[in-house]
Amino acid sequence: MQDYSKKTDAELVSLTLKDQEVFLYLMERYEKKLFRYIRHFSGVNRETAEDILQEVFIKIYKNLNDFDLDLGFSSWVYRITHNETINQIKKINRHKTLPIETDDDDVKSLIDILESDVNIVKDIKKKDLQQKVRKVLSMLSPDFREILILRYLDEKDYKEISDILKKPMGTVATLINRAKAQFKQIAEKNNLIYLIS
Repeated sequence: MQDYSKKTDAELVSLTLKDQEVFLYLMERYEKKLFRYIRHFSGVNRETAEDILQEVFIKIYKNLNDFDLDLGFSSWVYRITHNETINQIKKINRHKTLPIETDDDDVKSLIDILESDVNIVKDIKKKDLQQKVRKVLSMLSPDFREILILRYLDEKDYKEISDILKKPMGTVATLINRAKAQFKQIAEKNNLIYLIS
């Protein structure tokens, strides 16, 4: 039996086109990452995120023949996930500011990353800070929320974010800076005091 865990995404795609059972290994590789992305980007509950993820995997499978090797599989998968999540949000008529349902570990990782740019007042407890970060994320515009999630939670580089969002890298850099500025502005309005250097 082959060890599919050592295969590249492109190799697994080629194998899937010959044997559909191999697609399960691609799903397994991306399931947790895409699920987390859907939850963070949309703010939907676990069940709705699972439904969206199922639709994403169906679309990926149906469109494997159209996969562009130059783009990179991860970017292509995130682009499909991005589009399907937006389509599902439109279907359920969610408000612009969605409640963000995140795990504490995810919020902690965002806080840890932002702390390199942020000097938080020492007497604010981490638990309280997590709730405030969650609240600020939910109040960000969807574009800014998404770009912060891609950059800091999913740890995507500018090139991959550019591929996912179909925007030039300069625009991605600008959006990240504007998202951080909006994050700071909302945080200050909600008495989460910090400085971005």
